[in-house]
Amino acid sequence: MLGKIVTTSTLVATLLLFVLLQTTNPASVGPAGLLAVFFLLYIVLVGVFTAMGWILNRMLVKVSRLVTVRKPLTTASVKKVYYLSSVLALGPIMVLAMKSIGSLGIYEIILVLVFLTIALLYVNKRDIS
Repeated sequence: MLGKIVTTSTLVATLLLFVLLQTTNPASVGPAGLLAVFFLLYIVLVGVFTAMGWILNRMLVKVSRLVTVRKPLTTASVKKVYYLSSVLALGPIMVLAMKSIGSLGIYEIILVLVFLTIALLYVNKRDIS
């Protein structure tokens, strides 16, 4: 069920983002429009990262069953992949937001990577069934 919701919301957000980018310009859209662009882009990235993560997990499980004998990897649930993807999708949004205000350097990129690493470790350690 969660997979269908993520897929539907990703497609709707992609369509809305496309319409918003084609019908408005950044100077006239205002702060609410810019917030909408970042929010829709975040939803699209969450959907893309969830799909890629789920596919990558399935491929790694199949390869690990061929390679390892004792304890092969197990398939991650869509919920866990979704949680990890929601953290990962924040990275490009934060970098884009910093770039839009003109304060993007190596220090800021390192800080974003540290934040993402800590957040991913936290989400990965949680017991998500």
